[in-house]
Amino acid sequence: MIAKIVKGSSFRGVVNYILDKGKDAKILVCDGLFAENKDTIAMSFEAQSKMNPKVTKPVGHISLAFHKEDEHRLTDRAMAGIALEYLKEMGITDTQVLIVRHFDKEHPHVHIAFNRIANNGRTISDRNERIRSARICKELTRKYNLYFASGKERVKQHRLKEPDKTKYGLYTILKSEVSRCGNWNMLATNLKKQGVDMRFKNKGNSDEAQGLVFIMNGYSFSGSKIDRRFSYSKIDAALERNRRTERMEMQWSSHHEELPTFQPKSRGNDDLYNSSIGLFIPDNTDGQAEENRFEEELKRRSKKKRQRKIRF
Repeated sequence: MIAKIVKGSSFRGVVNYILDKGKDAKILVCDGLFAENKDTIAMSFEAQSKMNPKVTKPVGHISLAFHKEDEHRLTDRAMAGIALEYLKEMGITDTQVLIVRHFDKEHPHVHIAFNRIANNGRTISDRNERIRSARICKELTRKYNLYFASGKERVKQHRLKEPDKTKYGLYTILKSEVSRCGNWNMLATNLKKQGVDMRFKNKGNSDEAQGLVFIMNGYSFSGSKIDRRFSYSKIDAALERNRRTERMEMQWSSHHEELPTFQPKSRGNDDLYNSSIGLFIPDNTDGQAEENRFEEELKRRSKKKRQRKIRF
């Protein structure tokens, strides 16, 4: 959940935008307004703003956007409730409010128009509003267990220019491959197929790996610069977790093959189950010899590292 806050001087303009038929708009909340049509709503806002004519920008406009992963959970009632709670936490209370849901984009979102001149004529404070808003959005996202998208997942990739475009492409590839590979050799092979070269950075003149460099489209980035989860140590830990998971799956399968079996009736989701198991099974069996050599190399480096610790 993220919020964008804008202030303005034309209630008619914001009402026309929010209630544009092209946006497939749907009113969720209309409080303190004469809601016969767009004109009467705008006039209601304007009338109250005249209680404090010194404020040149009485229009408050906030858009609340949610991740598309939460679409099935965000009913109109749920979105209205979250929007009202957001306004309360922001101190935007006792004033005219219009909350409208739009269906013109793939992600759920609502637009909020409110009068910065409260019902008693006071001005609703906008002090540190963006800092407060960011904090409140995080709190509500956690409270309602909404999808927490990382900053990189909100990037509009088609707008990026080089080298950021390649850097984001590497992030997307690594996010997918690291989660499904069981060792470094398999990861290197899968990355190579997608035009990515992976190189180790050793510590000093030793054979001990301490960093990674990824190269694509002529640009090179260290793993930690792409994202902190792609440092050498964190990828190594992720690959080890994948190997443990794979061994558990294989042991589970071996154990159940020994038991009497029967064929259950199809439940309609067998394909989903089978595909999820497949995530833990490597599909690269041709390079087994290379994988064995790679594992031996890792053991050799680890042994040298232990010997140096003993020596010093």
